[in-house]
Amino acid sequence: MLPNRSRLSVLVFLLPPLLLYCVAVLFPIVQSLFLSFFSWNGISDMEFVGLANYVRMLTADDIFWRSFFNALGYLAICLVLQLGGALLVASLLTSMRRGRELIKTLYLLPAVISTVAIAFLFVRIYSIEPVGLLNQLLHWIGLGALERPWLSDINTVLTAVSAPEGWRFTGLYMLIIYAALLSVPQELEEAARLDGASRWQLFTKIRFPHIMPVWITTTIMATTYGLRGFDIPYLMTNGGPGQSSELLTTYMYKTAFSSTDFGYASTIAVFIVVECLVAVGLILFLLKRKADA
Repeated sequence: MLPNRSRLSVLVFLLPPLLLYCVAVLFPIVQSLFLSFFSWNGISDMEFVGLANYVRMLTADDIFWRSFFNALGYLAICLVLQLGGALLVASLLTSMRRGRELIKTLYLLPAVISTVAIAFLFVRIYSIEPVGLLNQLLHWIGLGALERPWLSDINTVLTAVSAPEGWRFTGLYMLIIYAALLSVPQELEEAARLDGASRWQLFTKIRFPHIMPVWITTTIMATTYGLRGFDIPYLMTNGGPGQSSELLTTYMYKTAFSSTDFGYASTIAVFIVVECLVAVGLILFLLKRKADA
């Protein structure tokens, strides 16, 4: 038990961030929940509609469901690129003797570049006229038949807008996982090598179980960021063509500020919050169950 003075000191330090959290996070969530039961255009009086917005969202809005499944695809691509890429690069870094700092800097650089700059960069990379870097590269290696307008093709646009987000934060998660890998006891690895363990066995039986808590944290971070992804898809395609790259976040934004239907936009916002909570809970359950197995 902490003495009263220590408790007071802890409270003094915790109070400012707690107040900031309430104002910046909890209050908007509660306000969105409140507005979701109303029809409101931001000017006229609010009209109470009960659960009508939720019924409309779940049963009568095809764009919502298209955006929902697009968001799942966007999330899957981001997770593969971010977590898979981060784990691969971090594992390679642990075996490198030179150039570690350069590699870490190069991979971390995208995380500190402006979102607008990244969006503009990839629009140029995917460009068909003038020919962008990706199509030019395909032409150089003899795969010109694969050239296409990546951001205008409904079959490729979702992957095209997901890749920049995956690339952007790979370096951040790589640093986190790399730091965790460095904490793996060398004695365990040496003992396993003496027993004839392969590199794959070292990774699956010693390294990965040791970094499991960090892996859970990075998975939760990547999942919540992916589900809230907005800026890069919005800047690159604005959800188009059609709704081929429309995400829940971009659809919510357009509903609020283009259609001025703040009540229905708040309903979508509530759904996104619930979706994030469910995703985090599911990740914790599955990964902890795997760790205990």
